[in-house]
Amino acid sequence: MEAEIREKIAGEVVLSPHPGRTLRKWREDFGITQRDLAHQLSTVPSVISDYESERRASPGAAFIRRYVDALVEVDHHHGGRMYQQLGGLPASLGILGRREFSAAVPLPKLAARLDAMAVSAVDLHRDIHGFTLIDAPKAILSIDATRYSEVFGWTTQRALIFSQVKYGRSPMVAVRAHPLKPSAVVFSDPGRVDPLAVRLSEVERIPLLTTPLHPAEILTRLERL
Repeated sequence: MEAEIREKIAGEVVLSPHPGRTLRKWREDFGITQRDLAHQLSTVPSVISDYESERRASPGAAFIRRYVDALVEVDHHHGGRMYQQLGGLPASLGILGRREFSAAVPLPKLAARLDAMAVSAVDLHRDIHGFTLIDAPKAILSIDATRYSEVFGWTTQRALIFSQVKYGRSPMVAVRAHPLKPSAVVFSDPGRVDPLAVRLSEVERIPLLTTPLHPAEILTRLERL
């Protein structure tokens, strides 16, 4: 997830018409002084100030990468407040892995990568922009309604992949009950899928698939996408 956070910040800077102001905005969001950031970058505060005020020419990709890396490293030293706020969820919430894809992945391609098969009669022709791998029992116990949105990262156009699922009723009831909807739901090595889970998938028009793979193998395969 940390790589995605770095990419998000760097991408926003590169696309901004005022990259120096965007650098400053992110530094201030992180609550990091120019002095602390300069120390992490092994430079002097005036260099940071010149780039942020755009007295220097727009920073190149190499400097932006170093700047963003330094923000994240200093944040780690301060307890990782922004990392958690931006999406680095603690394991206690049942989040085993989460990633945004650099390009949209067709759901049939994702299914093939996971040896997954559809168990509901919902069209699979849609794009997936990321995934979240969830330990279902832990998530049910630790993610309340106020934190449910954190499961989705930066987009709801993602596959929610649930492990430790026996019948799949509880995850689909949760999906049904919340206004945020994923693009697809995948059960990792489930038992007999409850007909109610299938029915909820069809009512919500959210494809439901099953894969025989366990979480570690799922993460390994999806990292190669």
